[in-house]
Amino acid sequence: MQLVVGKIGRAHGIKGDVSVEVRTDEPELRLGPGAVVLTDPASAGPLTVESGKVHSGRLLLRFAGVNDRNAAEALRGTVLISEVDPEERPDDPEEFYDHQLIGLDVVLLDGTPVGELTEVVHLPYQDLLTVTKADGTEVLVPFVTRIVPTIDLENQRAVIDPPPGLIDTAEAEVVRGESDGAEDGTDDGTGAGDQGDEGDA
Repeated sequence: MQLVVGKIGRAHGIKGDVSVEVRTDEPELRLGPGAVVLTDPASAGPLTVESGKVHSGRLLLRFAGVNDRNAAEALRGTVLISEVDPEERPDDPEEFYDHQLIGLDVVLLDGTPVGELTEVVHLPYQDLLTVTKADGTEVLVPFVTRIVPTIDLENQRAVIDPPPGLIDTAEAEVVRGESDGAEDGTDDGTGAGDQGDEGDA
């Protein structure tokens, strides 16, 4: 099983370091010194991680044989791929690999079918689950505990508790009134104070 674990950004310095956009919850395992990663395009790899450090909130890696800025810049845009045993699970029981989630049936708390989980979108601030409904339309569901309380791998389903309007826009609550709008508004559960870290690559 191949999993995307990162994407190489711009070169940093003159000794071959590159910035990496991390797409895994286990960078110390997938992108640690000694790790060998495949690449897309395949012609750029495989690459062996020689060293790594965090600088100004960014992961910087140096790969064996990449010794100057020109060589590092040539890798820009390369996707890093790790070989993973399909039966392997993250150490944290609240975390999941993308391949474990894709294909799950998505249902509401009462068991009402919503659709199929077709993609995990990794954003800097949180992960989103793409749910494809029976009519072919897609809905993005924030992957936070309050909205996705249960991932049941044994029964191949994800249970969601969406705020009004997330799945069916006709159910969206409308704020009424001029001076009291702030009091009547609803919290859709996607604020920064309720972000989860369950998603994974």
